[in-house]
Amino acid sequence: MPRYKIIVAYDGTDFFGWQQQKEKPSIVDTLQKVFKQVFNHEISILGASRTDAGVHALGQVACFNTELIIEPSIMQEAWNKILPSSIVVRSLERVSDTYNPHNQVLEKTYHYYFFLERPLPFSARYGWHYYYAVDLEKLHRCLQVFVGTHDFRSFSTGDDRGDDTIRTITSAHVEKVDDHGYRIIIKGPKFLRHMIRRIVGACLHAASRDTLETTDLEIALQQRHPEQELPNAPARGLILVHIDYDQTLEIRKA
Repeated sequence: MPRYKIIVAYDGTDFFGWQQQKEKPSIVDTLQKVFKQVFNHEISILGASRTDAGVHALGQVACFNTELIIEPSIMQEAWNKILPSSIVVRSLERVSDTYNPHNQVLEKTYHYYFFLERPLPFSARYGWHYYYAVDLEKLHRCLQVFVGTHDFRSFSTGDDRGDDTIRTITSAHVEKVDDHGYRIIIKGPKFLRHMIRRIVGACLHAASRDTLETTDLEIALQQRHPEQELPNAPARGLILVHIDYDQTLEIRKA
């Protein structure tokens, strides 16, 4: 059965995450329901990342199979016409029958946006208004605590499947977006649920207080205790920006 790859952007504010939920709206459920509405055909979509409730995306990667024989550009246009304005299929292409968006991921790029002064209304839903003064140089040092390969159990939900909580962060830094807005850019091949939000919350907390240092974050990381009391940043500031794959992976169907 023909397989297609899609790249999806969405505002996650009004959804309970990417993954299908019982009696709650999700991104994948909306995509599947609208596809059936448009084409009178059911599909099952596999996404590369299970973004949480309230998290946004510019470059979520997914795939699905369908027996429909429709030009990809026409399929994409018809689908987008009925999807809500909060979801858009940015690209759609035919791929190899063996393609899987989980395979050969090199790096996922996430941005976390925060504001040090009250943001404009149309920006507020995409970032955290952080009310405390932040030492940006200290924030950068805090982020470096998490770069590398570590056991991130202390910065997970504690209910992750299996016992493998070892992950690698390849880079993490903060940059200014405008007069009052900043973004933290974190990259790595794979993340635990809530991992980025817990890291961001902990780093901003430490960077805004004289009583906490990078050594406190190192201790929390080493303790492997998910019930540590450092704060969890809210979902609204987190965006899945891009997923990079090994370029040797065969994408298009021969």
